[in-house]
Amino acid sequence: MTHPFLDLAPLTAARFAAIERRVAALLATEQDVVITQGEALLPLEGCIRGAAHPGSTALNVVTGPYGQTFGNWLRDCGAHVVDLEVPFHTAVSAEDVDRALSEHPEIDFVSLVHAEAATGNTNPVAEIGEVVRRHGALFMLDAVASVGAEPLLPDAWGVDLCVIGAQKAMGGPAGVSAVSVSERAWARIAANPKAPRRSYLSLLDWKERWIDGGRKALPHAPAQLEMLALEACVERIEAAGLDTVTARHASAAAATRAGASALGGGLEPYVHEARDAAPVATTLRTPEGVDASELVAEALAADPALPLIAGGGALAKEMIRVNHYGADATPAAVRGSLVALGAALGATGREVDTAAALKAVSQTW
Repeated sequence: MTHPFLDLAPLTAARFAAIERRVAALLATEQDVVITQGEALLPLEGCIRGAAHPGSTALNVVTGPYGQTFGNWLRDCGAHVVDLEVPFHTAVSAEDVDRALSEHPEIDFVSLVHAEAATGNTNPVAEIGEVVRRHGALFMLDAVASVGAEPLLPDAWGVDLCVIGAQKAMGGPAGVSAVSVSERAWARIAANPKAPRRSYLSLLDWKERWIDGGRKALPHAPAQLEMLALEACVERIEAAGLDTVTARHASAAAATRAGASALGGGLEPYVHEARDAAPVATTLRTPEGVDASELVAEALAADPALPLIAGGGALAKEMIRVNHYGADATPAAVRGSLVALGAALGATGREVDTAAALKAVSQTW
């Protein structure tokens, strides 16, 4: 008995290359694009281990948990790391980055997360990229949460290594990711004797065995389902129009923020300024004495399909995430999340105004 998801013909090199070209078009990049066969942590670690080495100095911008992870990898590679940490309720500024680079002219690598879904903030990459270019450092960007949710222009912004994943605003699976690589980045990785080789983390292996060979023979068997899903994600974005998709995410974020503020009950946006809030997810701070994990559990008991989750780690007691990305970037998902949170807050004795919240969503979307 045949099955459409199990009885698949092998994915050809030509089809793989065609999907790469469509991803490159999505990013408006002329750089090489490598589609990596795993979750986005694979190319992120591959980029850092390829570009960082003993004797190098990295500026690691920390606006959430992924920045902390990058710092660990950079130190493990033997690089000296200058951490630029900002509170998770805000964003880093180009002035902050400029100051750090001026104070440490030896910095030759900068790592930054565009949008932090875990904390709900987003960083001004265009302005930061201009600063990094002026100082001559290599620029790596984690755009996993931002691709499809807000403008992303690695070439125009001077990004040398731009990593994306399909699992958030693109509405796809977590098992496939991609990275655009500039000529500067290829040269740096090739000159690094510590860069991974003959390894799943090796970008150079992909370049030598795939790109330099004219994309005629894949280095290994591709993950067919994930590749086809990635292609379907790009097709869906192309059909709707990238501007339409990003506008939908921006509307979801603005409506969630406005609705939560109108709801009351002590719930308030975790990211203080709307300009610093990511369009992929809105984080909310619970009132004093209300455990965020318990509140989310109560809200999900009414509707387990709602895109609600408590913050991770130490934030689990005080932060709620409304993950309005991909298929959940809709008025219905936003309204349902606020209604459920309002009911859960009301059960704790807090006074809430669900009607006002829904009105704010309708007026803001």
